[in-house]
Amino acid sequence: MPAADWTKIEALPAIPLKSLFADDPDRVTRFSADVAGIHFDWSKTHLTAEAVSAFEALAKAQGLAGKREALFAGEEINVTEGRAAEHTAERGEGKADSVARARALHARMRALIDAIEGEALGPIRHILHVGIGGSALGPDLLVDALGREAGRYDVAIVSNVDGVALEEAFARFDPAATLLVIASKTFTTTETMLNAQSVLQWMTEHGVEDIYGRVVALTADPDKALEWGVDETRILPFSESVGGRYSLWSSIGFPAALALGWDCFEELLEGAAEMDRHFRLTALHENAPALAAFADLYYTQVRHAETRATFAYDERLRLLPSYLQQLEMESNGKGVTTDGKPLGRPSAAITWGGVGTDAQHAVFQLLHQGTHLVPVEFVAVIEAGDTLAEDHHRQLLLNAFAQGAALMAGKQVEDPARSYSGDRPSSTILLDDLDARSLGALIAFYEHRVFVNAILLGINPFDQFGVELGKEMAKAAIAGGQSFDASTDDLIKRAFG
Repeated sequence: MPAADWTKIEALPAIPLKSLFADDPDRVTRFSADVAGIHFDWSKTHLTAEAVSAFEALAKAQGLAGKREALFAGEEINVTEGRAAEHTAERGEGKADSVARARALHARMRALIDAIEGEALGPIRHILHVGIGGSALGPDLLVDALGREAGRYDVAIVSNVDGVALEEAFARFDPAATLLVIASKTFTTTETMLNAQSVLQWMTEHGVEDIYGRVVALTADPDKALEWGVDETRILPFSESVGGRYSLWSSIGFPAALALGWDCFEELLEGAAEMDRHFRLTALHENAPALAAFADLYYTQVRHAETRATFAYDERLRLLPSYLQQLEMESNGKGVTTDGKPLGRPSAAITWGGVGTDAQHAVFQLLHQGTHLVPVEFVAVIEAGDTLAEDHHRQLLLNAFAQGAALMAGKQVEDPARSYSGDRPSSTILLDDLDARSLGALIAFYEHRVFVNAILLGINPFDQFGVELGKEMAKAAIAGGQSFDASTDDLIKRAFG
């Protein structure tokens, strides 16, 4: 990566936020964007026209435009694994053959949903989905955000191998009315397959006949699911070129499509496709994912911020920070470039966050007065999700807006313990309403933001080899007969004798 490109960015002046507003009466308009019913505001970040220009130059040097086209064209952009990254094809934006295949697989999924709704598998009332990582986080977010009033099926999404998680679902569900959904790209994921076996055992113990007749498999390896015992008619494949953390648009979204209804799932796809078109066709200085990535990189590379916090000021989006942790840190938590050389600079920030207003009474002390610089992102929704007195939603939104204002303004008084330094950055994402279309667009926005960050850093966001070593050592520990370090051996001995 040419050092000169970063040198220009690293030399950007640190102008206080108040001065940026004072010097530019059009700052809010200049650093805002509106896409798919979502308003993005970066005016309370330290982005300037000079900074955006410097990042545009870096984007040109790193070939962002060509790599963006390669992404949508279904080319082999995941270079370390030798495959494309075709999650956009799932929502109709990509290589023609891949889009056609995605539509065919969606039609297969819809046919199975129609059969379940027609009670072809019996009187199903409960959906027990077992998966982990992207096979669980995406569907969980969708169902929790959009399914509170759907009333179609009770859904439990279990990822943890801790038996307590499964037993909580068992306590709620009737085994005779439960559909087991197994989500695993390889259909070999250790935790997921153990959970699936335990669900089958629970069904058997409660007298359910033909337990395999109540199993649906979501996988990129249909043969493995078939060998495991799932009937071919209840195997919903998805493409090998769709990564786990990008897979909710594929058959991995099955529990959401079943619980929310097919029309809702289609609206989710269309909202994402709208963001795809915006990302692909809009100039970088007006491009929502690009501007967000520029701000991310400014704070990690210039101001040396190690974390970034997202706070959802809407209970329905309470799982968003957890979803983003995987999307951002698994994608861009890399130490080498695409050509295998040391990155030599910070990669992804550590993503964390919570729900407003709860977080204000917990972690905001550090954000306002702590020694760490933490860029904050507020996500809120104009239309209330409840039917209570409007004071509830009014206070919720005004708290979000006031926190951003307070972080920037600060307050200086004689007592140092009561002083606020201010000049602390935040951005705001404001949805008109939380519906399937806007949620699809929001998630796609985050995906493309991750992509821009990766390309400008020169890394591959689509592999995740960093998760493999721990898995391998866990398998060795489970198999037994292998010695580790003295500490690990002692812990195993204390736990198991």
